[in-house]
Amino acid sequence: MEQVPDFWRTEVFHPLSVHFPIALLVVAFLFKIIALRYRREVWERGGSVLLGLGVIGIWVAIFTGNLADGIVSRKICDPTVLKDHENYAWITAWLFTTGAAIDFLRYIKLPLFKSRVFLVVVLLILTGSTALLTYVGHLGATLVYQQAAGVYVPSGDCAEFE
Repeated sequence: MEQVPDFWRTEVFHPLSVHFPIALLVVAFLFKIIALRYRREVWERGGSVLLGLGVIGIWVAIFTGNLADGIVSRKICDPTVLKDHENYAWITAWLFTTGAAIDFLRYIKLPLFKSRVFLVVVLLILTGSTALLTYVGHLGATLVYQQAAGVYVPSGDCAEFE
């Protein structure tokens, strides 16, 4: 009889670490939109904090995704989806990092960086990044729900659970 594998497998760390930064980055984007519309500093600073935390989280997700890649790539039917997921995730992480770097420049006490133009530039970068993040998430869901990437598939009679 086959035994159910332990839950804490290397390939499980990626889905555990990816969802929190996704939420942080999407909410940061929404805060920045509200800040542009209503010109309230609390939304601006809140969006910056969430963006910073989300960028840290997205790099953790990239790291854990690289760990899972070596395990999952041997077990799925179409590894091109995994490669696209990985490539677009790297682009997304760098775009969010660039947006965060430009956003944090706005807190330097130089008049050039204080203009609303920088907020608009950050918002444009975050718009593209969030759209790409959605696509990366779609590819990840495709891997899990169509190819069972990183998922334990029990036997037909579920004998290992008895």
